[in-house]
Amino acid sequence: MINDILAGIPWGIFLSFMIGPVFFILLETSIIKGFRAALVFDLGVILGDIVFIGIAYLGSYRLIQSLKDQPALFIFGGVLMLAYGIISFIQLKKEQKINTDIIDKEIVKKNYISLFIKGFLLNIINIGVLGFWLAIIISVGPKLEMQTPRMITFFIAVIGTYLFVDCIKILLAKQLKTKLTPVNILKIKKGISIVMMVFGMVLITQGWFPEEKEMVKKAFDKIDN
Repeated sequence: MINDILAGIPWGIFLSFMIGPVFFILLETSIIKGFRAALVFDLGVILGDIVFIGIAYLGSYRLIQSLKDQPALFIFGGVLMLAYGIISFIQLKKEQKINTDIIDKEIVKKNYISLFIKGFLLNIINIGVLGFWLAIIISVGPKLEMQTPRMITFFIAVIGTYLFVDCIKILLAKQLKTKLTPVNILKIKKGISIVMMVFGMVLITQGWFPEEKEMVKKAFDKIDN
């Protein structure tokens, strides 16, 4: 259980620093309406993530169960993650200007229910988020043996870490806002894309050379013992 929690923490941190409209609206809501309003908005975003996790999990469950002992699944998950990173990087090349003022002005004028609903809708209309969760499930699922309790523990760790880091972002909203220049945003986005590509290549390597992977695993087991 501890290992499953530890496996989810890096993904939660990574997810929290993926820059998009949600990121900026969260900061703006915090600056204008305060911590509580930003937290409510963020909870709506998280509900959207939970819905996508459920869809991705149910949609990929049979595929992963039938192939979980096959190296091909690691290759498939790696290709998916690599493609996600490459597409994100190419899209950055096309961006002429990073707009840091992607703010829905209406969002800061509504009540908590509206904030929650807007957070949910803003996340749920982004189909790329579903692709992100699908890539994670295909990549991590076999390592967790697709056991439902382990998967739930993993995703609780991801979402819990994501929420914790977002709370820190909300508290530091004004400072973060001044640091997020177009150049810095572009660097962060490129960094995230490169990390996704590297992780995808690691998974492909694991699937391509399963025997070497087992040798490394046994070596670590001996060290632990």
